[in-house]
Amino acid sequence: MTQTAPPPVQKPPAVRTRRSGDAPAERSPRTVISPLALAGRRGKVAYWSVFTLVVLLFAFAFLFPVYWMVTGAMKPPEEVVRTPPTLVPEQWRVSGYTDAWDLMRLPTHLWNTVVQATGAWVLQIVFCTAAAYALSKLKPAFGNIILGGILATLMVPVQALVVPKYLTIADMPLIGVNLLNDPLAIWLPAVANAFNLYLLKRFFDQIPRDVLEAAEIDGAGKLRTLWSIVLPLSRPVLGVVSIFALVAVWQDFLWPLMVFSDTDKQPISVALVQLSQNVPLTVLIGAMVIASIPMVLMFLVFQRHIIAGISAGGTKG
Repeated sequence: MTQTAPPPVQKPPAVRTRRSGDAPAERSPRTVISPLALAGRRGKVAYWSVFTLVVLLFAFAFLFPVYWMVTGAMKPPEEVVRTPPTLVPEQWRVSGYTDAWDLMRLPTHLWNTVVQATGAWVLQIVFCTAAAYALSKLKPAFGNIILGGILATLMVPVQALVVPKYLTIADMPLIGVNLLNDPLAIWLPAVANAFNLYLLKRFFDQIPRDVLEAAEIDGAGKLRTLWSIVLPLSRPVLGVVSIFALVAVWQDFLWPLMVFSDTDKQPISVALVQLSQNVPLTVLIGAMVIASIPMVLMFLVFQRHIIAGISAGGTKG
């Protein structure tokens, strides 16, 4: 009886593992249209046509209201309210802007707004940064309880805090000082910003502990470490906090209306409403355009600093 030889054992195919020095394998991009369709002429034409159409629609949705506001101040008053409206002014005038600058006393109210926003921004940067650094890196006693109490204030509606804040500003506890019609009435409540404090703390938590320990070995104290190490690395988040702080004060209406009864000390947001009853519509539109220019410039300036901070503030693990 002959014995049949067993079938040869087939070895599984060798799996080639990618070494650390090998280049990663190229993967085809995942899109709605397959790469084969995109490679063809019709696919490219369809893709770029849809892409261009979407970009133009979004640009139109964002830029057309700005165009309508800027050109509305250059129209005569009767042309602004005409039906159907005109897309291009029939008579280009700049009197809407010049009259708004003089009649609505924009230099005075813009300066009031700049003073109030700058003070609130400086105090927020100083105190929120110090508090976030202490809670993140110094680890004080009951730090988690303190942070939880601060974050709990975010659950309280802003409208519920208006009356307590007003009573506090009208008669400061312990010292009995009235801060109405004073920039401190804007600065002090703005400092207690739980959201910006939490934003700064979360960013400080991501800074490697080795960097701070290296500074301590070199003899740097806590304050020196904050000034020379933490703040330069935190330029991106400081730029974001600066935008939030300035925009919040610049666009606030209810609180400045309550604490500034003196017309000469009111910010631009309150003055536009108070003086809009006795001016033509074109003058009011021109005043709104002028009032929005500082915020646009501020955002462009801080956007540049944010991008620079991301590239300069990176740390290697």
